[in-house]
Amino acid sequence: MRRTDSTGLTHYLQSRVSGAPRVVVSGNHAVPWSALAAVDSALEHYRLFVLNAPAGVPDRDGVTLETPFVGAGMRGRPSLAYFPSRLSLVPALLRRATPPDVVIVHTAPPRDGLLSLGIEVNILPAAVEAARARGGLVIAQINQQMPYTVADALLRADDVDLAIDVDTPLDELRRPALGEVQQRIGEHIARLVPDAATLQLGIGGIPDAAIDQLLVRRGLRVWSEMISDGVLRLEKVGALAGDVIVTSFAAGSAELYDWLDGNSRVAFCRTERTNDPSVIARQSRMTSINAALQVDLFAQANASYVNGQIYSGFGGQTDFVVGALHASDGQAIIALPSWHAATDTSTIVDHLRCPATSFQHSAVVTERGVATIWGKSQHDQALQLIEHAAAPSAHQALLTSLGER
Repeated sequence: MRRTDSTGLTHYLQSRVSGAPRVVVSGNHAVPWSALAAVDSALEHYRLFVLNAPAGVPDRDGVTLETPFVGAGMRGRPSLAYFPSRLSLVPALLRRATPPDVVIVHTAPPRDGLLSLGIEVNILPAAVEAARARGGLVIAQINQQMPYTVADALLRADDVDLAIDVDTPLDELRRPALGEVQQRIGEHIARLVPDAATLQLGIGGIPDAAIDQLLVRRGLRVWSEMISDGVLRLEKVGALAGDVIVTSFAAGSAELYDWLDGNSRVAFCRTERTNDPSVIARQSRMTSINAALQVDLFAQANASYVNGQIYSGFGGQTDFVVGALHASDGQAIIALPSWHAATDTSTIVDHLRCPATSFQHSAVVTERGVATIWGKSQHDQALQLIEHAAAPSAHQALLTSLGER
């Protein structure tokens, strides 16, 4: 590994890279902004592959945006190339269909010859391996403020061609304010979660509201594609068992990042492990809790599309729904408000008019209650959704579409 500065990195790329290379970059809250700026300065044309890219990633003529999970920085962009894929299959996508020419990772400073990918492991080990296999470049932005995490987060310094040093705070994810609807949904979810359950939780108000209600549980485990401050809250009150917390990336506060630094209690694993449905299925009382935008009377959930346009993607929802349903005493919960205030429409609909993200869940939860899905006939599933999840003002139209009076 050779160290340089941003100017040196720009010159290095200009001399080594030609054409329109594919550049894979750490995403979520770990974007290596300084190194990415050097790439954008050096290359007139390139393809930028980022998972859940935040606002601020390059978006100009000459840059083709690529992703299997759309973030705010790519959403609605005309140059976007969206690759539908379960998160567990993105490593295979990088090997077979979208091989990288350049990979830029955001790491902690080396310890004993090993860098750490910090809060974003995810698909990056697979990206580094795919780039190495075809003679591509691996570049590191080494940040004094990146926590040093373990397990699959560790990367040999020899696997990095060039590195630049920075000392900048990480992007933080602030806890959202919780409204009454979210709190009621959280209460309903918590009633479904027993002691000693294994949790997978996403980001947002509903998972946070559920965690607030789970602080009294004991013996909980965590096997989740991502973690945030809620897991730290569970740890502080003694709700978690002594098992290692398994995740693939983190997004949260500076306090969370400080807790993660050098913490062997948390294993950051590559996507192929965290999101493998067969591995998820081996977790005791696996309970996946995911959000959706709509659920139809066939119990199909849309968590990806708005007005027919891609909004996010499959992410890990499908992986965890399938894994949880195959687990011993497992369950897959979909949660959402019963009414969409911005459009003044029901989120429980007669049928989806866009692709489904997942289906065959254990239960659908809204502030109205819990609709039991698994083990019911199709007709009874629909009645459960109408009677226990839909807003009362939507009942008659939904019953009519079902052929009920």
